[in-house]
Amino acid sequence: MDTSLLNLLKKVDTPTVCNAIELVQGGRGFDHFTRGTMQCSAPNEGAVVGYARTAQIAAQRPATEPKEVILARRMAYYRYMSQGTDPTIAVVEDLDFPNAVGAFWGEINTTVHKGFGMSGALTNGVMRDLGDLPDGFPVIAGSIGPSHAHVHVRDIDCTVNVFGLSVSPMDLIHADRHGALIIPKEVAPELENGIKDLIKTEEIILKPARKADFDFEKFESAWNAFEKARI
Repeated sequence: MDTSLLNLLKKVDTPTVCNAIELVQGGRGFDHFTRGTMQCSAPNEGAVVGYARTAQIAAQRPATEPKEVILARRMAYYRYMSQGTDPTIAVVEDLDFPNAVGAFWGEINTTVHKGFGMSGALTNGVMRDLGDLPDGFPVIAGSIGPSHAHVHVRDIDCTVNVFGLSVSPMDLIHADRHGALIIPKEVAPELENGIKDLIKTEEIILKPARKADFDFEKFESAWNAFEKARI
């Protein structure tokens, strides 16, 4: 990924990227985003941007496979997460959702993934150890809970579903406290300019609206200019 685009994506929120994608595509209709309210471990940190490294877990009941199989798969999971095209993000589907109970994302696991150089995690599952998670590794999760229960890895490098968003390995993800989206490959080359144009256009409304003398007449004038700029 272009360094300039990556740095910009880290600075803007997910709604801005949603709007910029529509701007590049030439109209509304973009729908590769999560649905529902998610929890963010670090709402004041920048957005998480990266190519998806995917897996599935479960935790409600103990694993039924032999212990050595489960342990080998878990080690394969960590090997897989340690690799990939930078930047990377862990996208992990909890198969127990919407009744997820096992916190896969706590102090140890987040620290390990950050140590691998990953940008953060996106999951419909559970996180815990809030206040003890490492800086610079936001977790956008489905819920918060105290226990890891019987959490174990079911599959790796597979298509997953997180809050209605179907994610395949190597999809480019942008996520923050609002949720997450997939940046279409065909949009990426034009996205930096799209974001900059969007921010510039929005200032046509925002700048006068923030002034003390703002009224309907000034709004009407600004809105007409705003609409013309969006054509």
